[in-house]
Amino acid sequence: MIGIIRVAPGSLADEAGIKVGDQLVTINNKPINDLVDYFRILESESLTLEILRQDEIIQIICEKPVDADIGLEVEHPEPQQCGNQCVFCFVHQLPKGLRRSLYIKDEDYRYSYLYGSFITLTNLGPDDLKRITTDKLSPLYISVHATEPQVRNQLLGCEVPDIFPLLEYLTGADIVLHCQIVLCPGINDGAVLDETISKLALLYPQVASIAVVPVGLTRFRDRLPSLKAVTRADAQRCVEQIQVFQHKFLEDHETRLVFAADEMYLLAGVEIPQAEEYEDLPQMENGVGLLAVFREEAQEVLVEADAIDLAAAVVVTGHSFLPELNVFVQQLTLRTGVKIEAVAVDNEFFGPKVTVAGLVTGTDLVRKLHGVLAGRPLLVPDVMLKSDEDRFLDDMTVKALAKALSVRIEVVESSPWGLLEGLERLAEGGMEIIRC
Repeated sequence: MIGIIRVAPGSLADEAGIKVGDQLVTINNKPINDLVDYFRILESESLTLEILRQDEIIQIICEKPVDADIGLEVEHPEPQQCGNQCVFCFVHQLPKGLRRSLYIKDEDYRYSYLYGSFITLTNLGPDDLKRITTDKLSPLYISVHATEPQVRNQLLGCEVPDIFPLLEYLTGADIVLHCQIVLCPGINDGAVLDETISKLALLYPQVASIAVVPVGLTRFRDRLPSLKAVTRADAQRCVEQIQVFQHKFLEDHETRLVFAADEMYLLAGVEIPQAEEYEDLPQMENGVGLLAVFREEAQEVLVEADAIDLAAAVVVTGHSFLPELNVFVQQLTLRTGVKIEAVAVDNEFFGPKVTVAGLVTGTDLVRKLHGVLAGRPLLVPDVMLKSDEDRFLDDMTVKALAKALSVRIEVVESSPWGLLEGLERLAEGGMEIIRC
């Protein structure tokens, strides 16, 4: 049984008389214990809901299209916590004073199934495994890092069972896995990386993709294990290794299977592959193939863009994406007549090794842009903000940023279409802060 915390106005649930505070007991006679149960049963066309209101059970019937939502928001499960002490854990590299939710180390298979969160599989009990395999909670997203047990123990900072038998068990139960390897030079690169990719490939097609991403290091690493950042040479070797595997896997399985993160190509100074080389983009949310998709979409936008009645605008990003963004905004300026400037923000909050847009803070934006905008409106990509509210990692709000910089701010989708639509909305005028 889970609580109902919101009913969308005008939705099927609203029309059926469901209220905030009701408890959802069953749907189609299946007990609803958490968000996973709820979303899985929603796929049915006909729903019979048992609602507990005060001390009374109410039965409600909803008829709907298969893919339609009924308009309920239910309580979110508290995530299971991670007991590992990973040497590269980003939570351990955060300063004090940020949002409380940023310090949560979740390790929950339900989050992996629902949202694509990566888990190490180190806290699964027999009941968890039974539910995953019985209910076919697939795909799951797994942080492997290394299949050699001692190396993996070193990376996770504790002794854990060998992961490979567990991967064999899950894939044998027809659970699809997307795996990631956080590359730490001198620990799980070179021969260890070869072994990890080779062993994971034995479980294809249930292991459906493997991503290799560079370790991310902030300046807050006092009293943490010493780690090396991925250098240009490290990244070049990694990309070359992956390319060898891709050629082999294409011959054996007609898929590349393993992919390097975009950031690895940028560090290596190697050209990003074409979008089709990322196949069905299985790990785009993990930063694999984003640049290729951006380039493809940019060409579509440039064909469609018309003149916009707006003098100028500024868009912000991280240093790693600036060269790519510059190419696009220069072309978009020619198409729209809007003089667009792309500005990379120095990440003094987390340190100079952190160059991605998603970790730029409001404090750094104020520091970089104060006195620079000269009244020009500012486009802020949504990846800089918390997913469900206009708030940066350091807890600064978009409203506070607009006040500090004395400019109009538009939060836009982090894509070529998002930028174009943001410019169009700026030209239309209206509210001081708009989220699209």
